[in-house]
Order: sequence, then structure tokens, then C-alpha cells
Amino acid sequence: MSSPNKPKPFLSWKSRISISFISALSDASRRSNGTVNRRFLNFLDRKSSPNAIPVNGVSTKDVIVNAEDNVWFRLFTPTAAVNSAGEDNTDTKTATLPVIVFFHGGGFTYLTPDSFAYDAVCRRFCRKINAVVVSVNYRHTPEHRYPSQYEDGEAVLKYLDENKTVLPENADVSKCFLAGDSAGANLAHHVAVRVCKAGLREIRVIGLVSIQPFFGGEERTEAEIRLEGSPLVSMARTDWMWKAFLPEGSDRDHGAVNVCGPNAEDLSGLDYPDTLVFIGGFDPLNDWQKRYYDWLKKCGKKAELIQYPNMIHAFYIFPDLPESGQLIMQVKDFISKVSNSRL
Repeated sequence: MSSPNKPKPFLSWKSRISISFISALSDASRRSNGTVNRRFLNFLDRKSSPNAIPVNGVSTKDVIVNAEDNVWFRLFTPTAAVNSAGEDNTDTKTATLPVIVFFHGGGFTYLTPDSFAYDAVCRRFCRKINAVVVSVNYRHTPEHRYPSQYEDGEAVLKYLDENKTVLPENADVSKCFLAGDSAGANLAHHVAVRVCKAGLREIRVIGLVSIQPFFGGEERTEAEIRLEGSPLVSMARTDWMWKAFLPEGSDRDHGAVNVCGPNAEDLSGLDYPDTLVFIGGFDPLNDWQKRYYDWLKKCGKKAELIQYPNMIHAFYIFPDLPESGQLIMQVKDFISKVSNSRL
């Protein structure tokens, strides 16, 4: 039980209600036998339809990559550069745009690109960063275990590499960024490693935005113990998710989970992209996230760390939090800096 004197994050009442609902939904859907009540989840998961008619300067469409495995993506295209006041600045057809390939969070088990929250997040990325956003739908656990999600992420990159015309004409695939939050940030890392090894013909992945990545291990870190009971993330939930994700018989020191642990991938010979890592002070996963950043630096890779001391896991999904908008502008600055460094 939390101490009454224990520091708590500042959250608006709207955010608290949303978090309570999300936590209750995820807990109620998980069964003790390791399965998930998909019918219950689908009933409560509010969806957003694609819209070719621009809404607030963004048009969307869905593109199928592999119908058999239900791999598809929602494409967000900015139709005008919109400033912070919501005003149309310039015609985006006059300039090329970076491409952000985004992987949503949800513990590999929940949510999709057309879930209301992630449709809204990617619209904000598209509009405020002025970038083409590809939001990837990948297979869920526990129905599909590791490495299905990584295979799906890599498949989307290969599809874009071979079908560049599916993107708008002004999309610059030489300035491609992988991005994700939570499980999606885990996915982005492993997809980056895969494409570094396999190579792509047209697409150049030059940057990676890792928002509160979902990593772990057999060890119980200081943050996991101290912040047990924090919103959204608990050891019971993460243990369940890792068990649903990993191959039978694997423990949490598997290289997919403990990314910089005893079974870590050797990055030394890879052209791993410049990386920006975001951490929240009230996120029980923050020790693992700091280790990831330190490991990238130790491997000789370019990495930046931005910490939000008073924020919880997944804080940026809640648009009423000022820090949510701040994070998006920091992503914009990172994309601009990395893109300009490659000119």
C-alpha cells in the first residue's frame, strides 16, 4: 500500500478518470490461464475511421500489408503545415517531409492504430511535426508470441521500401524515423536492429524516438519496487505481459526483454540510428529505460535522454497535460536536427 506521504504525480481529473478506466479494462480482460477476452476488449476499444477528407490539416487512409496476418498501417498525411494556434502556415507540397514509422504501445496485447487514443496521437505528430506518419498494426499476444511483432514491424519497412508510391510524393524516405511508446518503443528498437542487419534499398532509418520503452528483466529494480502501485504499470501486469509474449520456457532476461542484459545484441558493427529516449519519474520502468540509454552510449551510438520527473507511464497520450505537447515539440526538434545533420 502506498504511504500517505509518498510523492504523487500531478494529473488532471480527466487523466485520472482515463487511467482508471484503462487499468480496469486491461485487468478485467486478462484471464488467469494466460488468454485475453478479445470480445470484451473490442467492445470497449473506441475506434476512429480513416478519413481522406482532411481534418485539422491531416488526411488518413489504411493500407494492407499482409491480410493473412492482419498487418496493415494507417497513413497520416499533413495537408497543410499548422502552427500552434491551429493556423495554416504553408502548403506542404512545396517541401519534402520526413517519414515517421510509429509502433503503438499496449504491452503487445492491447490497442491498434485505429484505437481512438493512438489515432489522435498520430494526428498530433503529423500536424505539429509536419511529417508523414505510418502507424503500424502488428499481431497481438498471447495469440501470437515473439517474434511475430518484430516480424510484422520489419515487414512494414520492407513493404514501404518496395512500394514507395503508397506514400505521398513529398515523403522523403531518406529521412525515416522509427518511433514508439512503451511496447511500441521496444518494437522500434528491435526493428531498427533487424533493418540494420538486413538493409533496405530506398529507405534510410536515421533516427529512433523511444518514448518510455517497455524493457525489463528478472531483477526487480529499485524503481519497480519503490513505484509499485503507480498508474498503469505494476509488476503483476508486466509479468503477465512478458509471459504472454516470450517463447515457452524463457525468462525475462531474454534479449527481447532485457535488451542490454546478459543476452544483449551486439550493436558495435551496426549503423544504429540516432536515438532520443524519454523517461517519466513516476514510471516504474524508468531504471530499465535509463540502462537502455546508457547501453546505447556505451555501444558508441548517438543517444539523448529527456526526463520528465513528475510524469507517469504513457503521460503523453493525455493531451490535457502540458507535458504532452512539450514532448511532441521535442520530437520535432530531434527530427529536424537529425535530418539536417544528414544533408
